[in-house]
Amino acid sequence: MKFDDFDTMLRVCIERLGETAGRQFAGMARRGFRLERPADGGRATGRCRLGGPALLDPGMPWPESGGYPYSLYAVLDTDALAPWLGAELPVRPGLLNFFYFDPDVPYEEYSKLDFAHGTGLVIAADPARAVETAAPAPARHFPATPVRAAEATMLPDIWDVENGDLEYDEDEHWGATSLLMARMEEFDSNTAGAHCAFGWPDTSYTVPVTERDADGRPDVHLLQLAEDEELDWGWGDAGTLYFTIPAKAFAEGDFGRATAQGICC
Repeated sequence: MKFDDFDTMLRVCIERLGETAGRQFAGMARRGFRLERPADGGRATGRCRLGGPALLDPGMPWPESGGYPYSLYAVLDTDALAPWLGAELPVRPGLLNFFYFDPDVPYEEYSKLDFAHGTGLVIAADPARAVETAAPAPARHFPATPVRAAEATMLPDIWDVENGDLEYDEDEHWGATSLLMARMEEFDSNTAGAHCAFGWPDTSYTVPVTERDADGRPDVHLLQLAEDEELDWGWGDAGTLYFTIPAKAFAEGDFGRATAQGICC
């Protein structure tokens, strides 16, 4: 759920959910961005872009699994995003490269791969040292598309909220999700089908995107990529690709623990 400012979000939450649950839900808000192609004459945010070559530290090999390369889908410039994220960005990783495994591989070969690092990878690079690195075949290649990061305040999707997060009337609702479905439905998934960074993921599917650790902390959302006709990518029927990372790993800057999942109808 995306709002342009915190005050509007808080007012809507209290009006729809009541004082207690409204403030509890608003307290789950995170700062994030809509990733948009700049309007005519507009400028990209730092070095943020979709597609293009990777920006890797010198000598960093292109990631691969079983001899097949991953494809580069996006680069985020966290130095340019840091002023809005503030304390929500505990480390400054510089450039983040987002890779996904989708080469043109025969099924019999694909089924043999062990994916020790998962189907998605996030690799950080030093902005002062990073060099453009072209994708080797048969990785997919997309044209470099600079993007503007539009600031937004985001609430979790209905399916990423757990019962203990909100106070609700158990005689009226079967859980926190039921409360949000009844009171916030038209605000849910208002960035589904869009490219977004940080904040919360947004999905129109009845499955959660984030998981929680032993301390109950939800994963940190890094990137949401929707279908894009101009770039000719997609993941099944109305599919979306999500990159998330455990909260502890994010605080420590351990982006090797980030994972990706594609969800579609």
